[in-house]
Amino acid sequence: MKIFTNEEIRAIDRYTIEHDGISSMELIERVAESVTCEIISRWRSNKRIAIFAGPGNNGADALAVGRMLIEQGYRPEIFLFNIGGNRLSSDCSASRNRLLSLGNVDFTEVTGNFSLPDLSQNHLVIDGLFGSGLRDPLTGGFMSLVRYINESRATVVSIDVPSGMFSDWNPNSINRNIIHADLTLAIQFPRLAFFIGDNAELVGEWKVLDIELSAEEIRNTPAQYYLVEKNDIKRILRHRNRFSSKADYGSMMLIAGSYGMMGAAVLSSKAALRAGAGKVSVHTARCGFNIIQTSVPEAIFDADKHDIAITDIQLRHEYNAVAIGPGIGTNDITVNALEVFLKSAKEPVILDADALNCIAQRPALLNHVPVLSIITPHAGEFDRLFGPQPSAEARLLKAVEMARYYNILIILKGHYTAIVRPDGRVYFNSSGNPAMATPGSGDVLTGIIAAIMAQGYKPEVSALAGVFIHGHAGDIAAAEHGQYGVTAGDIAQNTGKAIASIMS
Repeated sequence: MKIFTNEEIRAIDRYTIEHDGISSMELIERVAESVTCEIISRWRSNKRIAIFAGPGNNGADALAVGRMLIEQGYRPEIFLFNIGGNRLSSDCSASRNRLLSLGNVDFTEVTGNFSLPDLSQNHLVIDGLFGSGLRDPLTGGFMSLVRYINESRATVVSIDVPSGMFSDWNPNSINRNIIHADLTLAIQFPRLAFFIGDNAELVGEWKVLDIELSAEEIRNTPAQYYLVEKNDIKRILRHRNRFSSKADYGSMMLIAGSYGMMGAAVLSSKAALRAGAGKVSVHTARCGFNIIQTSVPEAIFDADKHDIAITDIQLRHEYNAVAIGPGIGTNDITVNALEVFLKSAKEPVILDADALNCIAQRPALLNHVPVLSIITPHAGEFDRLFGPQPSAEARLLKAVEMARYYNILIILKGHYTAIVRPDGRVYFNSSGNPAMATPGSGDVLTGIIAAIMAQGYKPEVSALAGVFIHGHAGDIAAAEHGQYGVTAGDIAQNTGKAIASIMS
């Protein structure tokens, strides 16, 4: 799914009006019908409802919702903010007049001083103050109203976006000056801001309402941001030939594990095998021999010359994919081995966990990471590599900059894991759940991505597919074990089921 910027959405909206013969008021009615249906499906007609409408078209949406709720037997209190008078958009004015034509409406038009209504946690607030057209942070009376609504602890439904929040980037926003929605009903598209962790408490649950903007223009409008969904991965993955052998599915080398951290190598190699790699070799310290041979007998053990650490990363054979990092530690001899390897590597590699921590000790090594390699940092690892970031939004913007500068793919792990490409495109992953916040989950991801790449998929495709499969396996595991009970081993174990589910 494409995720459009605010300006792109406005252009699609204008195109729909100009080329499809749809008036702006008709679009407002479509929005209101969708929002009203959502509210009716969740709350009964005896629910205390307060509607706050601003002077623009977001306010017009809210007023139309109020009218439709009244027609369905609800009795909302409706407040329209027209500070100073004559500030309403033409559509907002028309929406107000249609509302008032019902007669006997609990309606207040605020043009000056205003006594705040008595809100409580028993209220449902419909927030139609400001939508995606907002240009500046809220100040004055609107800021005070937003704070009051937040402090009331009422349930809040925001139309389009929470009032005070910008659709795309919010670098200097103050959260208490923005509506904290429990439910955000986005019009036609999710907004970029929804996928950034800083905004989670503002957006709450979100749902997209389809108002049938021009399908042609949506299709023809290029996007920089995308949401990766199941069907996207289904189109990517290839069905296997009935006459194939393991030689057709590639070989991969996993450099992982050290004394006391061999579990990372086990988890990663198990996931790689479940993800379909034809042959998986594990290069690790000698102390891992019995562990690997007994825990993952399907893998080939490749011994380092050192008993407890990795000191030599030399590929004695050709591999279709190489992944380095899970559990290798950050001992100087391991850092030296990684440096020697990177300075001679020509093909893309996957770098995770301690490989990234090793590079953080010698940042100049980033200049030697092969083009289109994949790195998979969580927030802490990212900040160690590229410097501390003040927010999730700043971290994502930095990732876009660094992916372009080093010509690599960055998988920035989180709730909506972002796959950042060198061309500036960002793909947010839709699978996964909080149960996956468990030790070793990242090691499983590394194994899956490497296995996909070993089977002949390009790095950018392997990153997309690997991240989604990993999240989907976590969803399957959570359905069985609950969000408290999932281990990384469960995610690895369900990787094959996840692929089968996607391809079915």
